[in-house]
Amino acid sequence: MEKEKLYRRTAASSLVISLLMWVPNLVFQTASPLWLLTFIIAPIGAAFALLAKNYWLIAANIIMFFSFFILMAGGYWIQSFIDGQP
Repeated sequence: MEKEKLYRRTAASSLVISLLMWVPNLVFQTASPLWLLTFIIAPIGAAFALLAKNYWLIAANIIMFFSFFILMAGGYWIQSFIDGQP
């Protein structure tokens, strides 16, 4: 039981860290390569969430793993509405 709590806490921490990696790019509009760490941290968090059997944390960490592609697609989609072309 104690290990499961540690796994859940580690998975949640990796999710928060993955979210914080995007702050310089999205909030401050500065080109920061920190978002690349989501490709390392998010799978580790998903693995710990799997060990903790917490399916919401698994899904959230997997979404953070693919967050670059999700944000890039969203950016192109918004840009197509603004300019009419990607």
